[in-house]
Amino acid sequence: MNSIFDDFPTPSSAKLLGWEVRAVDIAAQTIEIGFVADDRFLNPAGTVQGGFLAAMLDDTQGPALYAATEGAVYAPTIDFHVVCLKPARPGRFTGKARVVSLGRTIAVTEAELFDEGGTLVARGTFTGRVMEGAMARRD
Repeated sequence: MNSIFDDFPTPSSAKLLGWEVRAVDIAAQTIEIGFVADDRFLNPAGTVQGGFLAAMLDDTQGPALYAATEGAVYAPTIDFHVVCLKPARPGRFTGKARVVSLGRTIAVTEAELFDEGGTLVARGTFTGRVMEGAMARRD
């Protein structure tokens, strides 16, 4: 599958999360991203720490906007609300996100995170400051 991310350098934080583009639908303004959480992500209770779940959601919603605009804009997160719905065990996860609203200065996106069994474990709503896409490609 060809996508706008083929030549985009993967940030080290995304590499840590096992970030992988699975599907992009520009017309629907949606994206699907794969993640892998191992023992490094666990809290004392043996489940994936909520901050990592939030990072996976954030690393799904941002690329959704970037892909939907074919790289024209990106929106650094200025506010987000995450709800952790179920304990998340180590393994593979799927993030799905969509662009809710894109204005001149503010973008709103939503993301959901599913475990490998298809159970929804977390969801988030994000607000970002719209920036020109060229700034996202710092060399």
